[in-house]
Amino acid sequence: MKLHHVSRGFPLSLVVALACAGAVFAQAPTPATAPGAGPGQAGQPAAPVGRGQGRGAAFPPVVIGPPAPVPSEVALPTAAEVTEMNNALTKFIGSDKSTTAPLLKRFEHVVLLPPFRVNTAATYTQTVQRMGPRHEGFVERAKQGNIDLLLHGDSITDWWVQNDENTAMFEKYFANIRTANFAVAGDTTQGVLWGLHNGEGQGFQPKAVMLMIGTNNSGGSTAPEIAAGIGAVILELRQDFPDAKILLLAIFPRGLPGDAVRDKIAQVNKLIARLDDQRHVFFLDIGSRFLDEKGFFLADAFRPDNLHPQAKGYDIWGQAVQAKLAELLK
Repeated sequence: MKLHHVSRGFPLSLVVALACAGAVFAQAPTPATAPGAGPGQAGQPAAPVGRGQGRGAAFPPVVIGPPAPVPSEVALPTAAEVTEMNNALTKFIGSDKSTTAPLLKRFEHVVLLPPFRVNTAATYTQTVQRMGPRHEGFVERAKQGNIDLLLHGDSITDWWVQNDENTAMFEKYFANIRTANFAVAGDTTQGVLWGLHNGEGQGFQPKAVMLMIGTNNSGGSTAPEIAAGIGAVILELRQDFPDAKILLLAIFPRGLPGDAVRDKIAQVNKLIARLDDQRHVFFLDIGSRFLDEKGFFLADAFRPDNLHPQAKGYDIWGQAVQAKLAELLK
């Protein structure tokens, strides 16, 4: 896995493919809305999202942090590369003498890449979810060590132990493993990056990490931006835990068949599959196990929000990863 670097001499086919992939850099980022906070691990209650200490004290505003390195497999073009590709496209369209020339000229504004923008999903940003007692508790847990398996992500992972039914599933699959869960409901790739970089990724060396993150970035980031953010998290995990095996889970499907968000998630998963190197990072897509033949969630597997698993869903999840985790924990 290599860091992204500026390259030259783009093939025209690659340039056109990137341009036609959609308005990758045009949308303005919007903050993800947290569905509420849940416990991150047994015996550790969560502070309500947006509240300090759970007593009504407001957290300071979120300030976008510095950019994080991104693997070349999911990197986005730099500002200089966007300019270079657009110049090449403009020159090609202006000189084309084929029968396609009128069509290219007519849709030149669609073919050209939108202006470069900073990808918030790949920044070290302290989100509201990483402020206050949850983050501080994770840092203290990290200092204690004795963690063989680290679970990381957002509410989907956080709520493994939200209630007795979910907790029973957690115990079924993880009771015999020294496990810590640093996931926080409502968090994003940038929040996970910040947390790992600021104490949550220091003080211990797990044998394995199970990561699923990115669904809360879907409201304001494009699929390539989310994939780049996930790639940045993988690089951070590799730096913090160089000997750990990372089980990178595809983002679970959400919504209903045909929903735009489900299509965006499918595109993200296709991109992050490139991060699998079968040495340190192992990509696994178990999303289809939650769906029937028509693409709807199995009865009682997920909540009515079509986003969060219930006990049955966690049971399916545990079964799907049990053998792979046992292999990675050796």
